[in-house]
Amino acid sequence: MTVVHPPPAPGRELSNPPTDGISNLRFSNHSDHLLVSSWDKTVRLYDASANSLRGEFMHGVPVLDCCFHDDSSGFSASADNTVRRIVFSHGKEDILGRHDAPVRCIEYSYAAGQVITGSWDKTLKCWDPRGASGQERTLVGTYPQPERVYSLSLVGNRLVVATAGGHVNVYDLRNMSQPEQRRESSLKYQTRCVRCYPNGTGYALSSVEGRVAMEFFDLSEASQAKKYAFKCHRKSEAGRDMVYPVNAIAFHPV
Repeated sequence: MTVVHPPPAPGRELSNPPTDGISNLRFSNHSDHLLVSSWDKTVRLYDASANSLRGEFMHGVPVLDCCFHDDSSGFSASADNTVRRIVFSHGKEDILGRHDAPVRCIEYSYAAGQVITGSWDKTLKCWDPRGASGQERTLVGTYPQPERVYSLSLVGNRLVVATAGGHVNVYDLRNMSQPEQRRESSLKYQTRCVRCYPNGTGYALSSVEGRVAMEFFDLSEASQAKKYAFKCHRKSEAGRDMVYPVNAIAFHPV
């Protein structure tokens, strides 16, 4: 007997969207709140189930990344080199700190209670958002990288940093003095995104050339034999193969 599956439910477009390209979006771990950063210089908080805009913060320059702290507050990384804390429930923002070049990516570690930022100034920085205002009192540490930071990902106490030049550094947040592992991307072209597996065993890495590599932290021969790469986001037009960058990766939480 043939099983007929119902068609997938159509998506729903949110009201009051950004007016320029979206640099990142994140769902809260605790609700249907959606945090969105954009090249239109805004960070917006939506209630996705109610299709309502809960709040908006305007920056002076494009916002390159954002992440949640809790359901009503988060952090942003922007092209003016600043790291901001934004509190939607009180309509308040402050500058957590600065880099020497645009801040490309930002993560909040619930395990360490720290904000982690990566910049085109070739550094990784960790910040304690509980500290008093002022960079000197919130900056936990600065960690030089081999090249400009393009993407970060966290799982538990493990942090993966992907940079220009195909470098990948793996850190333990409990000891940031040096990387646990220094790796090279197995993909030929520029890295676009890195995301850790939800089970903490490895990470996926994507490139501008329509490929994704599936990697594992365990360096044993048996684990390394499991790694692989695949092509995606390609199509044929007028007899020519069109290849597109893989700009984002996400794992289903279940």
